[in-house]
Amino acid sequence: IICTKFPKDFPQLLNDTFLRAARGEETEHVPVWCMRQAGRYLPEFRESRAGRDFFETCRSPEACCELTLQPLRRFPFDAAIIFSDILVIPQALGMDVQMVQGKGPTFPEPLKEPEDLQRLQAKVDVEKELGYVFRAITLTRHKIEGKVPLIGFTGAPWTLMSYMIEGGGSNTHSKAKRWLYRHPEASHMLLKMLTDVIVEYLLGQVAAGAQALQVFESHAGILGPVEFKEFSLPYLRDIARRVKDKLKEAGQDVPMIVFAKDAHYGLEDLSQSYYEVVGLDWTIDPRSARERTGGKVSLQGNMDPCALYSPKERISDIVKKMVEGFGTRGYIANLGHGLYPDMDPENVGAFVEAVHQHSKQMNKRS
Repeated sequence: IICTKFPKDFPQLLNDTFLRAARGEETEHVPVWCMRQAGRYLPEFRESRAGRDFFETCRSPEACCELTLQPLRRFPFDAAIIFSDILVIPQALGMDVQMVQGKGPTFPEPLKEPEDLQRLQAKVDVEKELGYVFRAITLTRHKIEGKVPLIGFTGAPWTLMSYMIEGGGSNTHSKAKRWLYRHPEASHMLLKMLTDVIVEYLLGQVAAGAQALQVFESHAGILGPVEFKEFSLPYLRDIARRVKDKLKEAGQDVPMIVFAKDAHYGLEDLSQSYYEVVGLDWTIDPRSARERTGGKVSLQGNMDPCALYSPKERISDIVKKMVEGFGTRGYIANLGHGLYPDMDPENVGAFVEAVHQHSKQMNKRS
């Protein structure tokens, strides 16, 4: 699947601020996008999704394209992220996942014991199982008309493993963590299986037109530093290294972002993991993140999403402080987590505007 059928006829990119910032180059303003910017906080998103099964929507390239473009019609974001879900990978491995109203993602038959690994598809044909995501990316690259770069993404192995064992969301993740302590070999086997599929999946996304990639380790914070170093970090590094090596062979390079939520203890390690950008949640102080990563990477984040409940003037002040903390170079503004469904689109607009305005002023002064 790799890069042989790379579609060359995409419209020319008109705003590469996000890509330049990811590589640590100078930009006129700090680029900004939001995790879950295509989401339920937008009335047009709710309207498009009405009455449709969630994963059925994910499997429709046209629907994904439309949902990806909706926020760009409202806000001057500097990047778009393809509308999809991290749980398409467990589905590709043969697991049943349903989106249950009011409950979220649910696995009717989660993995309980190591022998359950035999239920998973040993050899996944990524093109066959996940080709609908690649088609959504290609279609969106055309329809976006070069306005901003398009980000592809995946869930990270440990986060996917925890869903597959917990059978859905969890506060303690104790069933999945039980595996790490009781069945370390089987855990590594599963993490390795997931890693192999993820690498193919990300390469397929680039071949389809993704201009950057983000890896979501959403459940990093439930691990301690020791478990993180054994069951998360090696796989995050393996993914970036293998994707980069394969792309290099084809003379290609796309910036990669790692977002390990609540893994503040792993910041130094993450900044030396072959990713150009480290995404941060709101529990990390911007200045200390800069010090601890020692200028090795660009940083992305990290406003508390709940700050968007503030009045607009207050949002502007919070953003100003955040941008001053990070500095304008090698920085991509974002939230420290995804947008919540009850947020006011106008406040999202105020956030984007504040990032652009304050960073332009700071660049002028310097």
